[in-house]
Amino acid sequence: MTQLQRVKISALGTYVPPRLLTNADLEKLVDTNDQWIMERVGIRERHLVDKGVATSDLAVEAAKKALAERGIEASDLDAIVVGTVTPDMFFPSTACLVQHKLGAKNVWGFDLSAACSAFVYALQAGAQFVATGSHKKVLVIGADVMSSIIDYTDRATCVIFGDGAGAVLLEPAEDDSVGLIDFVHEVDGSGGCSLYMPGGGSLNPASHETVDKKMHFVHQDGGAVFKFAVRKMASLCEEILKRNNIKGSEIDAFIPHQANKRIITATADRLNMRPEAVIINIEQYGNTTAATIPLAMETARQEGKLKKGSLVLLASVGAGFTSGATLLRWAY
Repeated sequence: MTQLQRVKISALGTYVPPRLLTNADLEKLVDTNDQWIMERVGIRERHLVDKGVATSDLAVEAAKKALAERGIEASDLDAIVVGTVTPDMFFPSTACLVQHKLGAKNVWGFDLSAACSAFVYALQAGAQFVATGSHKKVLVIGADVMSSIIDYTDRATCVIFGDGAGAVLLEPAEDDSVGLIDFVHEVDGSGGCSLYMPGGGSLNPASHETVDKKMHFVHQDGGAVFKFAVRKMASLCEEILKRNNIKGSEIDAFIPHQANKRIITATADRLNMRPEAVIINIEQYGNTTAATIPLAMETARQEGKLKKGSLVLLASVGAGFTSGATLLRWAY
């Protein structure tokens, strides 16, 4: 049996568009207020793209930062994996568009759709190519322009989502002291009716009717999503910690998907994590779907929580339902 190579994150880059949508702005659009939004989800502002800016544009900006941090050219890459639920278009894939805009010659890639779990799923998909030795450098991107599928008259969703992107470079680790350690992923399709966009696919192709019925926007049963997320994020984290003989208090940086501050704190409390280890930046960015975890990685780095050897736990729950957790030691 072939010995698998340990895989590490060797660079990180993030990007959010400059335009802000604050809670004060939302008060002018729907029946809500800053206090309600902060108490319910913990968000104060979100970054939104200007018209004509697509997911690939955000992805490219994040990718350029990651490549510059590592000091390599786009042509040095072997593959690009883009996690997104808001591709520029059905086809070609956003990975193709990112490859072209980066000028990454002789690189292949693909998109991965897992909603808010897309980054952790893409991370493991990319890692397998490095672990088997078939690739040396894989760029993994989580990017979404959620504002393109949000109904800004729907209070249940418009207060939550923002736009952003994050990218990491995966390479072989020198030894087993750093890098990706373990992961656990699950899907539960019975929850598909709780968070979805019904229009635009093969079931409900775009038509005057689908537009009139607002079927091209996110539809969410907030209560069902909250209950599932609280339970599943905690249980998957418990599972991965238990099988690696690690206690929650030993985690240096818990970097969860930023969907709701209450979900994050409930999970951290259940795992007995140190408060200073829990990374929360939802107040500044909202839920950027596939981008939240890399954006939170950057926040953790700015706060001095990511150093070489730091024990890191990533966790997410998203539409599908999708869920996942990843355990790793930071490499630099």
